Amino acid sequence: MRSWRQVFIIGFLLLIATIAFLLFFPFTETIAFYQEDREELLAFLPIQENNSFQIQYTHSIHLTDVVETYELRNKEIVQTELQFENFAIGMPSNVEGNEKFVEKDGKYLIKNMNRRFPYIDLRVGLVRADHRVIYKENVYKLSNYIRPGTWVRIKPAKLSYWERLKGVEISEQRKI
Repeated sequence: MRSWRQVFIIGFLLLIATIAFLLFFPFTETIAFYQEDREELLAFLPIQENNSFQIQYTHSIHLTDVVETYELRNKEIVQTELQFENFAIGMPSNVEGNEKFVEKDGKYLIKNMNRRFPYIDLRVGLVRADHRVIYKENVYKLSNYIRPGTWVRIKPAKLSYWERLKGVEISEQRKI
């Protein structure tokens, strides 16, 4: 028979192991925004695999909105669609592979895209771009979470509770 000390020690060790597991096991699927090419977490948006999100910004030359649609698939960011309003500098004029070019309601769309990226580098708009992330019909202005002008690396990441404490969760309270 075990003494109460042995039971206490085993229970205590199990409690410590459980707390460590809950703190440090990466279980939250996110789109994470890191400082440049370092691993310094600035912000994150919890998102489920195969769910889409969008990055919307105002083009610096023709001053109209551009919307890029992405999905998380197999630890990659996959661009599935691009929407824009003007064939100016920096906008595509053709499609690749199975992509389809569509004109709808005065906007141009490239659909059926399957462009895969391990990460996306982005400089958060300082003057005009006004970068926004759209997820589940909520719009989040990136400059509310990340200082304008900051170069960020956006990539899929599973975060632990401990890692989540280091960054700013893009949330309902600060959406526009």
